Amino acid sequence: MSRPERVLEWVEDGQHRVRAAIDAMPDDAVTAPSALPGWTRGHLLTHLARNADALVNLLTWARTGIPAPMYTSPDQRVTDIEAGAGRPLTEQRADVRESAARFRKAAEALSADAWSATVVSGQGRAIPASEVAWLRAREVWIHLVDLRVGIGMDALPPDFARTLVRDVAGWMSARVEPGTGAELATEGHGTVVLGTPVPGATVTGPPHALASWLTGRGGTQELRELRVTGELPDIPRWL
Repeated sequence: MSRPERVLEWVEDGQHRVRAAIDAMPDDAVTAPSALPGWTRGHLLTHLARNADALVNLLTWARTGIPAPMYTSPDQRVTDIEAGAGRPLTEQRADVRESAARFRKAAEALSADAWSATVVSGQGRAIPASEVAWLRAREVWIHLVDLRVGIGMDALPPDFARTLVRDVAGWMSARVEPGTGAELATEGHGTVVLGTPVPGATVTGPPHALASWLTGRGGTQELRELRVTGELPDIPRWL
């Protein structure tokens, strides 16, 4: 597989938006709640930085062939986030910026062949290294929304949002109740199957609104943009 150029562009675009959002925050904003239950913005920013470093481990694995898991233990992710969450905003800004630069450098170091190498995700899945780029893009854009800085899901690049719809619907298809489901229509860009569609059941809307609903980040406006025919499937909580 060739280098995932477009996905890496999404990563860089999202990182730029995150940096701009952090730079605009007043210093005391880091202790305010994020959109994630129990997490402040400090938790979320620390998570973004440590996620970048964890994914660098996988890119290094792909480049060298030497196994390097995302985390050294099952508890490391939570421990690192809690340890960094209370830092002042100046430290958080630098950490997010520097960890993003490390991810970019690691991605630039991979050859076309290395992007096809198999690594193991934090959930224990064997994946091609090219999927690591997608994992980072997804993390950056969704958590940009979770920062509660006035940026909604409508800020997602449309092609990124369509890819996110396919990704999340695919994950959910094995988890919705048997015999339930729908076709998701992304307004002129084809349909995505969720579960086993009930005849006539469709959910239609712009990609960002479908992504909002599927990821549990839909505000009133996004949900109003969805048009439902038949019965709306009861979907599981995503990740």
